[in-house]
Amino acid sequence: MTCIIGLIKNDKVYIGGDSAGVGGLNITIRKDPKVFKVGDFIIGCTTSFRMINLLRFNLKPPKMYEGQGVYEYMCTDFIEAIRKVFKQGGYAKVDKGEESGGTFLIGYKNRLFEIEDDFQVAESMESYNSCGCGKYYALGALNQLNSMKDLTPEEIIKGALDTAVKFSGGVRPPFVIEHT
Repeated sequence: MTCIIGLIKNDKVYIGGDSAGVGGLNITIRKDPKVFKVGDFIIGCTTSFRMINLLRFNLKPPKMYEGQGVYEYMCTDFIEAIRKVFKQGGYAKVDKGEESGGTFLIGYKNRLFEIEDDFQVAESMESYNSCGCGKYYALGALNQLNSMKDLTPEEIIKGALDTAVKFSGGVRPPFVIEHT
């Protein structure tokens, strides 16, 4: 289900996503967006609409401490806030003592992070990333489109999402694109 794309361009983070809700062979085009803002954060989600609900409406990101690095903050205080929201919302999964959540992209302070199921915080060396079932189609398209200087960030993201729609059965328009 889904294709979420993040792109750092012109000192902003752009995140775009599709509107498909997929269950088995069934697909619904959803009105509730997978891409949204929470304070200074922009978030784009795959995995579960329950997770999206919790992140969009229940997450209250803690303040960064003075002198704390952005990556350190994301790996500690921010992730702990997410884990707390997931537990309180009945979404956190525990299997054999291992806690898991879902996968999503976050733009914060002109940086792009991927949060994975095990709550690790990943930051790519590239200025773009993607998650969801259309991820690899989007990454291939982003590799080419991002080098085209005449395209806007929105055009780059839309082109990569169009590519994911063409090759993945779990990605559908309309697209939602936000930026920091």
